[in-house]
Amino acid sequence: MSVSPARTAAFDILVRTEREDSYASELLHSAANLSLSKADHALATELVLGVLRWRSRLDDEIAAVSSQPIPKLDLEVLIALRLALYQLRWLDRIPPRAALHESVELVKRARKRSAAAFANAVLRKLADQKAKNWTTEVREAHGGDTSRSIASSCAHPDWLVERWVREYGLEFAQKICAHDQSVPTMSIRLRTVKAEGELAREGISLLPGALLSSARRVQAGDVTKARAFAEGGIVIQDEASQLVAALVGPGERKMRILDCCAAPGGKTLAIADQNADAEITAIELHPHRARLMRKLLRDKRVKIVVADARTLPSSRHFDRVLADVPCSGTGTLARNPEIKWRLKPDDLSELHQRQVAILRSVLNQLVPGGRLVYSTCSLEREENEAVLSEVQTGNETIRVIDCREELERLKTSGTLTWSDLGSLTRGPYLRTIPGVHPCDGFFAAVLQK
Repeated sequence: MSVSPARTAAFDILVRTEREDSYASELLHSAANLSLSKADHALATELVLGVLRWRSRLDDEIAAVSSQPIPKLDLEVLIALRLALYQLRWLDRIPPRAALHESVELVKRARKRSAAAFANAVLRKLADQKAKNWTTEVREAHGGDTSRSIASSCAHPDWLVERWVREYGLEFAQKICAHDQSVPTMSIRLRTVKAEGELAREGISLLPGALLSSARRVQAGDVTKARAFAEGGIVIQDEASQLVAALVGPGERKMRILDCCAAPGGKTLAIADQNADAEITAIELHPHRARLMRKLLRDKRVKIVVADARTLPSSRHFDRVLADVPCSGTGTLARNPEIKWRLKPDDLSELHQRQVAILRSVLNQLVPGGRLVYSTCSLEREENEAVLSEVQTGNETIRVIDCREELERLKTSGTLTWSDLGSLTRGPYLRTIPGVHPCDGFFAAVLQK
């Protein structure tokens, strides 16, 4: 019995995600997996993201029946065990025999043939056990009274949940964790008037956006196969990300706009769409990501420059700047679950220093009276309020504009459709929270020089 293409792809992606610190979503859509059928790609996606979301729960069950401790297992063996156990616990339509046999074959395929008998024995013990209802436990975590109980039931690192309980309170921490364990809604941004009709004719069902009038939520169908997607009439973009781009705003005159950490380019494109006469410069540190941006944008008004935002020359100045800085990504764990296992507490300090350096650098690019939007997709104070506080200290030329004012402007213009504006702010800043709001977790501050 050979291993199915879906399980083979899932296994290889999970190994690379662990070994190379790659991102699973990028690997799932890489050229290596383009040949998968629609059904195989869907199964591979389910397996990869499911294993990453529930990794600690899977490992706890494996450890309980394994004669070897988890840290002693070869990575390939452990991933094969996780794949099989995820199928046993979550995928009712997968015959247990197929899940077990193919995972043992994956161990052999990885040249770990000596571990095949061990893997088979562990999986048979797991298959014989009565499965716990993990979904029920996640729902019951809403009644949990400690960060540790939430972390355990929702498969999150203890230290991360403890932070969220301190920062946002127990109720919101529970909602964040439960959201992270769910399949997130795919949102798109409409770029042309005709795109929505074209999608409907191709059998793609849409719901109105939850936050923005230009957004739609995909209810059914594959937008990546649609003509409107191929021709650039729509882009896949979370609504919180769209909202950050909207904060940059349309200009009343021809402006110079800088997007200083631009890849993959979704916000750059949104800014270009609402500023038809603007001259836009997009800065990207990595050449290969800059090349991908050029393919996405296809807009001659956008000048893409490979450069480090921390060391930009001060010879040019801009009316608007977007500093959507590299961050931990803890607001996107439903889409990128590998982050929660990869991130360490010390990383936040390093990210903070980098973010401070970027913000100080790009503030020098701002003309007097100009505005800068600083944003992250992080839930962590070190990357958000603490960055603003450090950069503002001793700098009397910069003031923070209350985001509530900007949200009211977007509401009045019809751009923003969310009714509870107060829930979108924390102090003078924009703050979306996964599980509380129907989107990723984003932070944004609007600064004026």
